[in-house]
Amino acid sequence: MTTPENQLQRIFTAMMLVLPVLVVSVADHEVQRTDFPDTFVFGSGSSAYQVEGAAFEDGKTPSIWDTFAHAGLFSLILVVVVTLLISECQSEYGGATADVSCDAYHKYKEDVKLMADTGLEGYRFSISWSRLIPNGRGPVNPKGSQYYNNLIDEIISHGIQPHVTLCHSDLPQALEDEYGGWMSRKIMCDADDDFTAYADACFKEFGDRVLHWTTLNEANVFALGGYDNGMTPPNHCSPPFGVRPCPKGNSSTEPYIAGHNLLLAHSAVVRLYRKKYKSIQHGSVGLNLFAFWSLPYTNKTADVIAAQRASDFYLGWFANPLIFGDYPDIMKKNAGSRLPKFTRQESKQVKGAVDFIALNHYMTVRVKDSSSSLENDIRDFSADAAFQFILRNGGTPPGMYPVTEPGLQGVLEYFKQAYGNPPMYIHENGQMTPRTAILNDTTRVEYLQVYIGNLLDAVRNGSNVKGYFTWSFLDCFELMDAYGSAFGLYYVDLDDKKLTRYPKLSAHWYSSFLKGKNAYKYSAPLGIQDKLLYSSQ
Repeated sequence: MTTPENQLQRIFTAMMLVLPVLVVSVADHEVQRTDFPDTFVFGSGSSAYQVEGAAFEDGKTPSIWDTFAHAGLFSLILVVVVTLLISECQSEYGGATADVSCDAYHKYKEDVKLMADTGLEGYRFSISWSRLIPNGRGPVNPKGSQYYNNLIDEIISHGIQPHVTLCHSDLPQALEDEYGGWMSRKIMCDADDDFTAYADACFKEFGDRVLHWTTLNEANVFALGGYDNGMTPPNHCSPPFGVRPCPKGNSSTEPYIAGHNLLLAHSAVVRLYRKKYKSIQHGSVGLNLFAFWSLPYTNKTADVIAAQRASDFYLGWFANPLIFGDYPDIMKKNAGSRLPKFTRQESKQVKGAVDFIALNHYMTVRVKDSSSSLENDIRDFSADAAFQFILRNGGTPPGMYPVTEPGLQGVLEYFKQAYGNPPMYIHENGQMTPRTAILNDTTRVEYLQVYIGNLLDAVRNGSNVKGYFTWSFLDCFELMDAYGSAFGLYYVDLDDKKLTRYPKLSAHWYSSFLKGKNAYKYSAPLGIQDKLLYSSQ
């Protein structure tokens, strides 16, 4: 009997053999905006907590990110993140918050003008649940509604598409305190439950102008960071797991329970939209996942199988239920009874409950088998997955992502082959650098050239990808290290009371690409002199 699991294993193995020869490489050709379909959207993005500021203005109440940052937990995260990945990024921002950040709440008109000047075709942002509905449930906050209505109208007036995420990890703290947030089924499933009611309010308030909705950002990473290693809010974990001691949690079970509830909550919102709004508003509702492109560390069978297992655990965890109605067999085998089971009704509700799948993708990783972890008496998600990620920087400076093995085409081809080529968006893709006032970000330009070229390879190979958004439009409060690293096309001077925005070289390059003024080869960095451009900081 052929199962989805067997099919995925064969597909992955075949891709490892044929992907290098199937690509329609554009490495030696100029990549232009006109190479992509007219309907393809290029944009950039942000999220509410990371850019808005005004953390406690006009009726907004705390989210779990407000609580986490104000508890000083970033100073502990920085030790881990800086050590593991971004050793060259500034680390003096321990204890930082996004109370002000870029102050986009007050400066949205200025920012939208910059978007228009840059030539953005789409802008991805999120709605702060605790700004729109301050206690997580109840009436809509008029000030919150006014802000998002104004923002959406301003975006549309400049010919830019709004792409809106309902929850970018910032659950209202009130719901976390009341019943444990995503650990409770009270948050989802029925039309009267909190997440569905919140989504209903958003569709009612803004759906006449918003056609592209995403329920949850990085659902997979949110469940792991919040409930397994405790690196992000709500800061749950249990020994021997976790980057530090957590006040509560069970790393062996909670990530799976939270993930299950996230899937049911997402599918309930999709069901609501299709029943109540689809025929009137004609929009679409998708889910966002974080996605590495996972390649075997060696050609050994164990590593090849481990790379497939990595895709099953990180992507299939959510994609399999949405496409096939159940979790990957390998997850059910390795996690056992700790992985919740879908009832027949839940499986029916989840299967097909997605109009598109969006990915946040930054880099390719190598995967090494570590099946010995399955012998541990106490296991978490990582031990169940039984592999190790191996990072190859390819000579890339510390604190930056390598560009030697761009993975967009690989991961999009995987979704094409394994899941029937569903509509896809790349919601986040961009280069990390230390946050400085240096505007000559040639490494970011090189990264964008390589990845947009790799994206074009995927399009030409038939991937059903509909859009691409850089992360991020502005340098903002990053969820892994506050103000230590930067991804923005625009630098924001935090020492300037006006929080002045300055375009980086990458903003000029992206603008030229979008407007078709110039064509650039993506196979090598631009020949730009090493002249440093500074803001007036």
